[in-house]
Amino acid sequence: MRIIVIGAGVVGLSAALALQAEGHDVTVLDREGPAAGASAGNAGAFAFSDILPLASPGILRKAPRWLMDPLGPLSIPPAYAPRIAPWMFRFWRACAPGRVAASTAAQTALMDLSKAELEPFLQRSGTAPMLRRDGNLQLYETEAEFRAAKPGWDLRANHGIPFRHMTAEEMAELQPGLSPRFIRGTFTPDWYSIADPRLYTLALAERLVSQGGRIRRADIAALQIGARIGVDGQMADRVVIAAGAHSRRLAALAGDRVPLETERGYNTTLPPDAVDLRCQLTFGGHGFVISRLSTGIRVGGAVELGGLDRAPDFRRSDAMLAKAARFLPALRTDGGTRWMGFRPSLPDSLPVIGRARASGQVLYAFGHGHLGLTQSAGTARLIADLVAGRTPAIDPTPFSAQRF
Repeated sequence: MRIIVIGAGVVGLSAALALQAEGHDVTVLDREGPAAGASAGNAGAFAFSDILPLASPGILRKAPRWLMDPLGPLSIPPAYAPRIAPWMFRFWRACAPGRVAASTAAQTALMDLSKAELEPFLQRSGTAPMLRRDGNLQLYETEAEFRAAKPGWDLRANHGIPFRHMTAEEMAELQPGLSPRFIRGTFTPDWYSIADPRLYTLALAERLVSQGGRIRRADIAALQIGARIGVDGQMADRVVIAAGAHSRRLAALAGDRVPLETERGYNTTLPPDAVDLRCQLTFGGHGFVISRLSTGIRVGGAVELGGLDRAPDFRRSDAMLAKAARFLPALRTDGGTRWMGFRPSLPDSLPVIGRARASGQVLYAFGHGHLGLTQSAGTARLIADLVAGRTPAIDPTPFSAQRF
């Protein structure tokens, strides 16, 4: 079967390799080429313990305070506010307890599948040496902040996710040099990461090509939907739309109006010797993380709901870096490289995975928000199942584009 995958990020390339492994002839099309978007600049984490959706009452409680700071964890440029208002209304509705419970169940199923599929996928793609198991430490500045996080940890405990709450003294043994402002923490030992997300994504692209696949640059303007699907002058038996934040327009061509928005994320990558980092650090109250990559120390996160066209505001990167230096005083902040990228996000925090309205020959794999790397192997498995006509490994109904 001839298959075209639109999108050369980590999700698109993972799906392409899974389809190629089943004997299909695969071509990947992308506007800029492999690893040009969020797959290059993310924090490098496989966050399988993050089973709670971003759309939740906890975020609603934090959002007003965050929005007061234009360089804080969450911002909406005033000029973009009217455009994103319908998305925000959907997000608010998704924070209702019943909807959060349903989203958590779906997210958990996809996380479990993704974790089970990851290491076999890494072995098949020749990228297993890039996997790390350093763990993650979430930090809290007050007992109230720690208590507010406890219901989420209880849910993880019920699901069998291992973690350990820590005192300041225990955290100092795990990660020396933390500011004394952090009085509690929670360590997740099974937190995986990749040596460098850009190098990993490029390695997937190289593997695909070495096995006979093709990667070409193309900006798709139309889909011809019939007995076969026409894309960029080529005909295919199946098309997979995995174009990240640029997938909304392509989904519309296939008959689905999907409320996809972009969370503009920022980071600064410092030299590898910027600090002695023992594990990934998450500053949840400030919306950013510090990650140790093979290529440097990455300080990044935050959410700017500002669309695809607005110029980057790198003051956001600088603000996070300044905070990181206060929170980890030994951090050397010179010599860094700033970056901004687009996270493709749906208001209920779940991706779109499944068939298009206009044709079952068009499939979707986009909208993973902060979890594209984390859920890439599981998404690839679901796409391969759907193309093969097998019963999917998990129920894909919660991820259908038609849920909107």
